[in-house]
Amino acid sequence: MAVFNYKGMDKAGKKVSGVVESDNIKAARLKLRRTGIFPTDVRAEGAKGSGGFNLSADIDIGKYFERVKTRDLAVMTRQLSTLISANVPLVESLNALVEQTANNKLRKVIADIKMKVTEGGRMSDACAAHNDIFPEVFIHMIAAGEASGALDTVLDRLAVFMEKSAALKSKILGAMMYPIIMTLVGLSLVGFLVVYVVPKVTKIFEDVEATLPMPTRVLIWLSDAIGNYWYIFILLAVLAVFGFKRLLKTTKGREIYDRFTLKVPLFGNLMRMVGISRFARTLSTLMTSGVRLLNALDIVKNIVQNVQLVKAIEDTKVSVREGESIAIPLKRSGEFPPLVVHMVGIGEKTGNLETMLERVADTYDAEVDNTVSSLTTLLEPIMILVMGGIVSFIVMSILLPILQLNQLGA
Repeated sequence: MAVFNYKGMDKAGKKVSGVVESDNIKAARLKLRRTGIFPTDVRAEGAKGSGGFNLSADIDIGKYFERVKTRDLAVMTRQLSTLISANVPLVESLNALVEQTANNKLRKVIADIKMKVTEGGRMSDACAAHNDIFPEVFIHMIAAGEASGALDTVLDRLAVFMEKSAALKSKILGAMMYPIIMTLVGLSLVGFLVVYVVPKVTKIFEDVEATLPMPTRVLIWLSDAIGNYWYIFILLAVLAVFGFKRLLKTTKGREIYDRFTLKVPLFGNLMRMVGISRFARTLSTLMTSGVRLLNALDIVKNIVQNVQLVKAIEDTKVSVREGESIAIPLKRSGEFPPLVVHMVGIGEKTGNLETMLERVADTYDAEVDNTVSSLTTLLEPIMILVMGGIVSFIVMSILLPILQLNQLGA
């Protein structure tokens, strides 16, 4: 469906404007009239006038590069929560979001949701039609809010959930940026030395009849290989990345990878804490919003994104369905630390499972923060040592034959 900008008047004679999705301009005008809006101008988004070919309208290249980030959803949810809490009708609230949302893709989605709600549809169903934008937890919480008549309260909880999820994701990505940039800069420097500097320096050894030291021969071989066959290295790197992605799409490959990531020193513990934090916060938010435990566990397993933890959650769901408490299968899985199992058990006994799960999530978010900071601090000297070792090898490989020649000359 295409997106059209419109201007018109409502039944009260007030001027209105916005966007509407439809197959063509005629259908868009009819759609607007059904909602009580009398359009005065309807045109394809990006078009400057009626008729004619417009690249931005007919071939929307940008849509293939647009992304809706967790932060965008968090901001949208908070704004919608604020408007609903202020007793602004849902349709008007959605219309306000359409006008002020900066992300073009999200704006179009909100416009479609508004039109479906205006036509009498449920917001949760409208969101489900865009499940590539809205996560499953978002859709189910909206449905729970609609069923309970407490959409404003659920939206507030959902806004907090999305904000904390976005903050955790941003924290991890932000911490990884420094080592990634340092690695790229270091590799670029080493590549420059090996490809451009080393060949010029090693030319002085071409006429030397004596056998060059092993490090020097290795360095010359690397320099020639990278300089003359760089495209093969790039091809091998691309194939390795492609093969790795294909492996992750297989059940066995994903299982091996996820099991490995949880056992890697330092990083494995971090991955486990992130997964547990997502599990606890999502489950707490869903249950607080009125979603039943078994349904909530079904949703949570898709949020965790680790096969090992997903299997533990699936086994827990089966055990809970058979009448067992949630803490026992979590402990039996061996994937959840004793602290989590203990707090969940206390929550079940006291009837405050949602609150205890929220505390677990807060505890592990703080642990993730501390671990990320420690890893960043630890990675800096390690990277300096590694780069220093590589540069030292290059320098040593160049100096060794020079010292050897001096000894022969003496």
